[in-house]
Amino acid sequence: MVRSEMILQLKNTARWDICIVGGGATGLGIAIDAASRGYKTILIEQTDFAKGTSSRSTKLVHGGVRYLQQGNVKLVMEALKERGRLRKNAPHLVKNQSFLLPNYKWWQGPFYGLGLKIYDWMAGDLGLGPSLFLSREETLERAPTLDPEGLKGGVLFHDGQFDDARLAINMAQTAAEQGAVVLNYMKAGRLHKENKQLVAIDAVDQLNGDAYTIHAGCFINATGVFTDHLRKADDPSKEPVLSLSQGTHLVVDRKFLPGDTAILIPETSDGRVLFAVPWHQHTIIGTTDIPVDKPSMEPIPKEDEIQFILDNIKLYLANDPQRSDVLSVFSGLRPLVKGNASSTSGLSRDHFIETSESGLISITGGKWTTYRKMAEDAVKVAIQAGKLEDRPCVTHDLAIHGAMQVPNYTDHGYYYGSDWAKIQALQQENPSLAEKIHPDLPYTKAEIVWAVREEMCMTVDDALARRTRAILLNAGAAITAASTVAHLMATELKEDLQWEQEQTDAFCSIASNYVAK
Repeated sequence: MVRSEMILQLKNTARWDICIVGGGATGLGIAIDAASRGYKTILIEQTDFAKGTSSRSTKLVHGGVRYLQQGNVKLVMEALKERGRLRKNAPHLVKNQSFLLPNYKWWQGPFYGLGLKIYDWMAGDLGLGPSLFLSREETLERAPTLDPEGLKGGVLFHDGQFDDARLAINMAQTAAEQGAVVLNYMKAGRLHKENKQLVAIDAVDQLNGDAYTIHAGCFINATGVFTDHLRKADDPSKEPVLSLSQGTHLVVDRKFLPGDTAILIPETSDGRVLFAVPWHQHTIIGTTDIPVDKPSMEPIPKEDEIQFILDNIKLYLANDPQRSDVLSVFSGLRPLVKGNASSTSGLSRDHFIETSESGLISITGGKWTTYRKMAEDAVKVAIQAGKLEDRPCVTHDLAIHGAMQVPNYTDHGYYYGSDWAKIQALQQENPSLAEKIHPDLPYTKAEIVWAVREEMCMTVDDALARRTRAILLNAGAAITAASTVAHLMATELKEDLQWEQEQTDAFCSIASNYVAK
């Protein structure tokens, strides 16, 4: 997946069957769906793939236990089916994660246990394992750092866990392998219409300023939290469909949750669920749910969100994480479809599809787990609107790039799947590339070189936030590693010392907001 080759295809193609705007989970899913059906497909993304919401999740591929509690059976059923499919199609990135729901009141065991048995039943053949009732002793054996005071027992259940940005990068590669052109740093501009129908869209390369006009038979708006911006550009009379919500997570050392079992707190002081999840030999704790007025590419965690998470998790862990223990803090925005709920936590996680008078198809809402179904639905709408020739969807069993069974999810590099052997070969060819980019991070220099050569990594932020997850695992270490990474990238991209310095400075500015001050 080489950007210059993609640009060449853009220049040499007069008209596309479908143009997708937005390179997050939904847009990339649509690119895979459309290209695998044989449509001439192009996707443009104004920054990097999964730069926004799609790299800032709780890292769960789940049916949504709390959506069942809200009575949204349809969403849960659909998500459980998609969870099973994703586990089969991307086994290097999606793994079975056991969760513990601790019970501190006598009624919690039977109440939550019954709900989780229903959850198991709904998953059917695609289930990851049966839920179990645990005694107090069994619960502490599974999660020895749980606060033992008042603990009655627990319920164990299974859901999926994944690396969101790595999946997005592998999805971009999958789309390219299916024949799609996928371009990061290509910003959509003016819309062109003939007889009130959308026929073309301007795009500007954010890396060199080159301008293009993309002609297509079908245009899909998959811009996530920016969906209303493109809808307004198409039709200024459109009312917004989104209510934005911010979710913040803390990353701490795995000593706070040393086992392989995640913890689900069913109800915090604001009525949300709280997770503590093992991830890349660290622990992610989150999330919050606060309303936000306008979208941002780099949402900044609020002080009260950080304190809220620390205050709530200490009620359940024997060893309370302190502010000084937080290695990184990150926030993401949820594109929630407007409704009548009194808070954003009650808004629908279902997806929304709209076809405008000009023919622009907008899709938003949903969640990572259901991206494949959302993509299938979007293409189906385009077919029904006469924008695309009717061809069957083939993504149900389509393997994602890198797919292979992983024997051990703790070995570094498992999340590259079949590409890991090629990265190791790079290190053998040049032993200096086997060096780590920082002592406190697991990543080697070879992974940076690989990201530039094979994964369309164009900036230091791409390298440290999404090709590797350095900024999330240890923001301070990532800042220190930035200059090393900039030099490696500059050598590969044939850039000068000024580029190195600008990239280092730009990344450090972003990463400063990931440090829990």
